[in-house]
Amino acid sequence: MSQVVFGTRTLTNSANTKPASADSNFLPGPVLLLGAPGVGKGTQAKLLMAAHGIPQISTGDILRANIASGTPLGKTAKSLMEQGQLVSDDLVNQMVADRLAQPDTHRGYILDGFPRTLNQAEWLDQHLAATPQTLPVVAISIVVSYDHLLHRITGRRISPAGRIYNIYSNPPATSGLCDVDGSVLVQRPDDSEAVFTERMKTFDTQTAPVVEHYRKLGRFQEVNGDQPVDQVTAAINAALLHLRQA
Repeated sequence: MSQVVFGTRTLTNSANTKPASADSNFLPGPVLLLGAPGVGKGTQAKLLMAAHGIPQISTGDILRANIASGTPLGKTAKSLMEQGQLVSDDLVNQMVADRLAQPDTHRGYILDGFPRTLNQAEWLDQHLAATPQTLPVVAISIVVSYDHLLHRITGRRISPAGRIYNIYSNPPATSGLCDVDGSVLVQRPDDSEAVFTERMKTFDTQTAPVVEHYRKLGRFQEVNGDQPVDQVTAAINAALLHLRQA
């Protein structure tokens, strides 16, 4: 048997448990990684997964998997969607509960797109509190200034071959043309300022109650995303360690 130590708590795992690639003695537990569109949350999630040997759990992926597999929950969700109805929090919660019971979550996991509402956050806290030897969720938000985000998104230009430039931070040698093949660069419709503004409003509206919930519980911390990728990664890991030691 091997032991995983967290603060004053020791959890025991079987000898054949695969350790994390970074520090097998640190138990990250459930992590809610938050960030507005364009902050680099996807990149940081992948780095966090690799460093700690934990999966990313996406409600979108869970929903699609249940529908594709034809599970009872998936059939119910598919029926609702075909009728143009929203999938209820209760149904999403049941799918999440099934996913969290799988063995690859024993060290922890990164939550993607859940909890999205205060009701979901409260349900998740109660569910984890009732699950033996499970740590509570900690929430880490990657924060980038509005102007910086605006430049990241609206400055993006893409070649037909998929090469990505940014007119502010990584412009092509010749304006509007790809450095490699000279093709015309385009801006995707979703990268317009109008779309970005609406996405930010939606993000703020949805996220604010969840952030406040975990802030009140002392399980929330912000990190500065206006830094190089490796420094943001270091800040996230430091925040995670701090929250787990608190």
